[in-house]
Amino acid sequence: MPASHVGAVSVLRRYPVKSMLGEVVESCEVTERGVAGDRAYALLDVETGRIASAKNPRLWRALPTIRADHDGDHVAMTLPGAGAPETSLSTADPARAGAALSAYLGREVALVSRKPGGATLQRSDPDEVLASGLDAEVHIEENEFGSLAPPGTLVDAAPVHLITTATLAAIDEHAGAPVDPVRYRPNIVVDTPELGGFAENDWSQRYARIGAEVVLRVIVGTPRCAIPTLAHGDLPVNREALRIPARHNTITTERYGRGAVAGVYAEVVRPGRIRRGDRVELDSGFDAAERV
Repeated sequence: MPASHVGAVSVLRRYPVKSMLGEVVESCEVTERGVAGDRAYALLDVETGRIASAKNPRLWRALPTIRADHDGDHVAMTLPGAGAPETSLSTADPARAGAALSAYLGREVALVSRKPGGATLQRSDPDEVLASGLDAEVHIEENEFGSLAPPGTLVDAAPVHLITTATLAAIDEHAGAPVDPVRYRPNIVVDTPELGGFAENDWSQRYARIGAEVVLRVIVGTPRCAIPTLAHGDLPVNREALRIPARHNTITTERYGRGAVAGVYAEVVRPGRIRRGDRVELDSGFDAAERV
């Protein structure tokens, strides 16, 4: 199958601290580890040794209410004020940041910039969360951390996450109101005006060529957890953000079984720089001689 033009990069995002709010960038380097600066830090639950993730919303649903932005060589984090002045923290002072984050989250946490040996994370069953609420005791899966990513990274699974505007538009249509894309935490939003909703379901095992340099291999559809339903910054809780994919795009994959999917995971086969507006093409093959 020859390369086909599917659209262009409309938004680039990175998330400096795992499960916190991220930042929009105009361009970025992409390495084998993913978007440069993405998931540069995570929080370690000191008591359990697990990585803190909003995939377990009963414990960590406050994480997406914290803003994280790169600030030179460090990451700035902003705790919401809730009627009081906001609290500004920085990885330049990890002890102060850890203490303030622990107080805000109600559990002792520490900032880490490398995956601790043997670290895992917990994922709540999303259907049970929808049915029983964020505070309910639901089935928890213990997941391998970074199972589709190079060693040492702080991403849940794969280095890069893409979603199309066609899929976002389909979710909006079914919901009857706009659902902010930030809820799905993509690195790359691809503007696909000619495609129908959930078009990226058919991209698995194909290569996405972005701009003049970067090539990604799409691995699998992104299984949706409870995170899209949570409050993100000023955005309130919204169960439709998960309920819509669960109703209209439940598929079966060999790796994840059956579940709601929106977007795709990808690995980096040729690094480089990508920019907003870059052309995106899909190709069925990739010549190893093209690697740089």
